[in-house]
Amino acid sequence: MTISSSLNAGVTGLNVNASRLATISDNIANSATFGYKRSVADFHSLVLDQSRGAYSAGGVRVTTGRAVDQRGTLITTNNPTDLSVGGRGMLPVSPMSAVNAGTGELPLQMTTTGSFRADANGILRTQSGLALLGWPANQDGEIPNFPRDTLGGLQPVRVDGNQLEGDATTRISLGVNLPATDTAAGSAGTVRELPIEYFGNLGQAQNLNITFTPTVPAAGRSNEWTINITDEALGGAVVGEFTVTFDDSRDNGGTISGITEDGAGTYDATTGMITIMAQSGPIELDVGRPLEARGMSQLSNTFAPLSITKNGSPVGVLASIEVDANGMLSAIYDSGFTRVIAQIPVVDVPNPNGLQPLANQSYQVSSESGAYYLWNAGDGPVGDVIGFSREESATDVASELTQLIQTQRAYNSNAKVIQTVDEMLQETTNIKR
Repeated sequence: MTISSSLNAGVTGLNVNASRLATISDNIANSATFGYKRSVADFHSLVLDQSRGAYSAGGVRVTTGRAVDQRGTLITTNNPTDLSVGGRGMLPVSPMSAVNAGTGELPLQMTTTGSFRADANGILRTQSGLALLGWPANQDGEIPNFPRDTLGGLQPVRVDGNQLEGDATTRISLGVNLPATDTAAGSAGTVRELPIEYFGNLGQAQNLNITFTPTVPAAGRSNEWTINITDEALGGAVVGEFTVTFDDSRDNGGTISGITEDGAGTYDATTGMITIMAQSGPIELDVGRPLEARGMSQLSNTFAPLSITKNGSPVGVLASIEVDANGMLSAIYDSGFTRVIAQIPVVDVPNPNGLQPLANQSYQVSSESGAYYLWNAGDGPVGDVIGFSREESATDVASELTQLIQTQRAYNSNAKVIQTVDEMLQETTNIKR
C-alpha cells in the first residue's frame, strides 16, 4: 500500500506545516511584546519498517517549544523598577492571585523582564499581575542568609512600609586643629568649645558639646589638652573624658602622641576611635591613631575644626527606589539617606529552553528544565539586574516572513502530493472499466 502511505505522508506534511504556520503567526503577532521568546517548530521524520522490500512513507511529525535562551535587545525607560537581566537568568515572580490568597508558599514563576510598579498595598507588580519576589532586608539593611535551592525567605517586594525613615548617627570624624601656643607657659589657657550635632534613634537632632582645655605649665610647653564631652540629650551628662598629648618631634610634630582615659568613654589606639555612650547608644569619634597625620592635630596658633563629618540623617520621606546591578533594591529618602530594603535574586536552570511557558511572558520549572537555583545577580553564570530597562521581543520579523514563504511553499507541495495520490487512485479505479 505504497500509494496509501504517500497519502498519509502528505497529510502529516500538511499538519506539521500548519503547526509551523501557527508558531510564525504567534511570533509576528508578538514582535512588539516585551520579553517575548520565539516559538519554534522542529520537524522529525518518521521511518517505518522497510523489511518487505516495498517502501512505505512514514511522514513527518513536529515538536514545538520556546527559544528561551535567545534574548532581545534592551531599551532604556524612565522607570527605575523597569527591570531586565543582562545575560543568563530570570527574575523571580509570582501571580498576584496567589499573593492575595495568602495560603502559604508562593508558586515560583520566572520572567526575563518586567515593568514593576507599586500597587495600593505597596507591592511591586506588573500590570499583567506578576508580583516581584525578593529577600527582605533586616532593619540595618543587611540581607540574611537564605537557602538558594528553595523559595524559603522569598516574599513579594513591598515599599509601603518604608515611607518615613531616619538613620541614627554611629560615627563622627573629628578633624580639629588645636593651637600649640595655648599649651605654652604664660598663655591664657582659653577653653575651646565645639558643639556637634548628631541624630538619635528616632531621627531627632541632638548635640554633643566638646570642650578642649589646655594644660598651661609653669615653664616650657605641655602639649597636653583635656577633652570633655557632654550630651545634651542626657541633660548635659559627661559621656567622655580624656587627656590628649601631642608629639613635638621634627618628624611627627603636631600629631597625637597618646590619649589617656580619665573617666567616661574609651580610646582604641589601634583604630584611632574614641567610643562614648550617647543617649542613642554608642558613638565612635574618629580622632586618629598615635603619630598619624589624621584626625586631631596641634599646630600653630589657630583653633580650626577642619573636617567634621558624620553618618546618620534626620527623618526623611521616601523619594524614590532603585535597583543596582547586584539586585539590591534601595529606598532613597529626601534627607539623603539610602537604605537597602530587599535583594532580588536571579533564577537559573540547567536547560532554560525546557521551561514550561505560561501567559504574560512567564515560565515555570518543568522536568525538562531541571531544578532552579537562586543566584546573586552578577555571580556564577547569571547576568546583572538592570534597572530603567526593558527587553524587547526576540522576534526577527524579516526572518519570520522568510519562513512564512517557505512554509507556504511546503504546504502547497504537500497538498500537491495528496492531489497526485488522488489522481493515481482514480486511475487504479478506472482499470476495471
